[in-house]
Amino acid sequence: MGRLFVKICGITRQDQAEAIAALGVSALGFVAVPNTPRYLPLSAARWVGSLPRPVEKVGVFLDQDPGTIATWVETAGLTAVQLHGQESPEMCRQLGEWLPGIRRIKALRIRCPADLEVADLYRDCVETLLLDAYHPQRAGGTGQTLNWSELASCSLPLPWLLAGGLSPDNVLQALSHLQPAGIDLSSGVERQPGDKDLDKVRRLLQQLASQGCAIAPGQSQPPASQEGSRPIPTAGIEGPALAQTSPLSPLQTVPLVPEGDR
Repeated sequence: MGRLFVKICGITRQDQAEAIAALGVSALGFVAVPNTPRYLPLSAARWVGSLPRPVEKVGVFLDQDPGTIATWVETAGLTAVQLHGQESPEMCRQLGEWLPGIRRIKALRIRCPADLEVADLYRDCVETLLLDAYHPQRAGGTGQTLNWSELASCSLPLPWLLAGGLSPDNVLQALSHLQPAGIDLSSGVERQPGDKDLDKVRRLLQQLASQGCAIAPGQSQPPASQEGSRPIPTAGIEGPALAQTSPLSPLQTVPLVPEGDR
C-alpha cells in the first residue's frame, strides 16, 4: 500500500495533540471557524506552534479573509491552511503569494464524479485537494461517506486527501477502492466533538500497518522564509477573489456550517 499521509482533524486539546503527534501521524487539524463544535479560538491556540516540527499543523478556514488566515499562521505556527468554503482559485493563488511556504489544501464537496471537474480550476493555485461528502447545509462533520467505488475510475490533477465518514472500521474498505495520497479523519476517532479517542487513533494506525502501509511524514522541511512576500490586506478580499465560484461547482453555492471534521 506504500506511504499514506494521515491527518487527524478537529483537535482542541494540547495534551491530545501531543499524544496523537507522538503516535506518528502526518498532520493535525485545528478548526479556526467560530460557532462550530470543534472551534479552537486563536487565543487558546498559541501552543500549536510548539508541537514537534515533523507534524503538519493545518488550520481549517471557511471563507475567512486573508488577514485572519495570516494571523493564524503567524500566531499558531501553522504550516498549512485548509480552505473549506467558496474560496476561488484567484484567492488561493493570492494566498500563495502572501504566505509562501504554507501548503494550501482546497476542500471539494462531492456528490458525484461530475463534481470533480472543478478540480482542474485549482491545478495551479493549491498544492493539495481534499474530497469530502456533500451535504446541502454543512461543510463537514456529517459522518457521510463518499461513494468510493463510483470515484475509483476518476483522476485528479493534484495529490488529494480522502475525507468523509472515515473510521478505523471502514478505512481499509475505502482504500481498497481508491488510492489517495492521504486520509483525513475527525469524528471517526473521537468520543464527542473535539474529544479525541487515542485508542481509536492507535487502531487506525494498526489497521494501516496491517496492510503494509507506512505513514508519510508531515513536513519534510521547514516552511520557506516569508521574506519578500506581499503584504496581506487587513480588510479581506472583496468581490470575485473571495466568493466567486465556478459554473462547474454548484456544490459550493449554499451557506455552510463547517465542523472541520470528517
